[in-house]
Amino acid sequence: MSLPPLVEPAESLSVDEIRRYSRHLIIPDVGVEGQKRLKNARVLCVGAGGLGSPALMYLAAAGVGTLGIVEFDVVDESNLQRQIIHGQSDVGRSKAESAAASIREINPYVQVEIHNTAVDRENVFDIFRQYDLIVDGTDNFATRYLVNDAAVLLGKPYVWGSIYRFDGQASVFWAEHGPCYRCLYPEPPPPGMVPSCAEGGVLGVLCASIGAIQVTEAIKLLAGIGEPLVGSLQVYDALEMTYRKIKVRKDPNCVLCGENATQTELLEDYDDFCGAVSVEAQAATENSTITASELKDWQDAGKDIFLVDVREPAEYEIVRIPGSTLIPKGDILSGQALAQLPQDRQIVLHCKSGVRSAEALAALKAAGFSNAVHVQGGVLAWIKQIDPSLPVY
Repeated sequence: MSLPPLVEPAESLSVDEIRRYSRHLIIPDVGVEGQKRLKNARVLCVGAGGLGSPALMYLAAAGVGTLGIVEFDVVDESNLQRQIIHGQSDVGRSKAESAAASIREINPYVQVEIHNTAVDRENVFDIFRQYDLIVDGTDNFATRYLVNDAAVLLGKPYVWGSIYRFDGQASVFWAEHGPCYRCLYPEPPPPGMVPSCAEGGVLGVLCASIGAIQVTEAIKLLAGIGEPLVGSLQVYDALEMTYRKIKVRKDPNCVLCGENATQTELLEDYDDFCGAVSVEAQAATENSTITASELKDWQDAGKDIFLVDVREPAEYEIVRIPGSTLIPKGDILSGQALAQLPQDRQIVLHCKSGVRSAEALAALKAAGFSNAVHVQGGVLAWIKQIDPSLPVY
């Protein structure tokens, strides 16, 4: 459905702005009026990573007058495969500062406002209130639900996107005109079921495909043109090069925006709501967790251990802890790999960061391997504490 423009137009465009945006101005549906609305708009991008990079760059190029950036992280070399707003010289620099510098280079007429912090329940309202539209470029479920809930409670529309390997999704959530994120996903997936991009990978250019959809939707909302993806989920498969549009209806029983909504404020703890690891995994790790330094001490002392890497084969090829044997987590959870595990040796599990190994540890404990332990921080901790020469991925 068509919606009215989200913002009022600015008073005028300068001669330089008319030259810059001329290809927009000659589009009848945009024109001078639409461009003046973009100039007067205030858009916040949550995250300056994979999706935030193309979104911020094209929002800036399009002439959105004020761009806000919420980002707490620093640029890492592994980001550069897809986070094109940053460059080699930005490694180690604040992502917010790096993104702001790129935006100013793209379009000096855009005002950039930096929020160099993680968005949380304490600051989200104060930040979101300053903007007309939110673009969600986050990569974890806890922040996605926080962004959704804050936007609904403030009456703000937001453009959402998600990417994984070769697949992407995008939609516009605006509770006043359609469903919210909770209508589509009432509950987060069970811990460990959906790997993050850091665990499963992502085709770099996929960020551009989904980020471009997000910017297109933002422009349509701001200028009041076309039919935005309110009530629709756009699904993209890069390998098949196909797009599917799925209808998403407002859930009358949604706890946040339904007819009898019971959630009228932000949750106390979104990390607990989404659960980084399951309750079973948390219980399994109690008194069964060692550090990377302790693992190295065990190896140096010749302790009889069976070190198991529960990551995927592609990750194992990139970097591994010496002496480890690859047994993917899925094979442990299914029971398929249990026969490979010795009963008379100390089993030590590890993954990339400690989440997957905690899930595998719970399965082993349930199967009777009571002395099994896992390595806190996984490969990343090993690289940081033991061997910094190994590549971080």
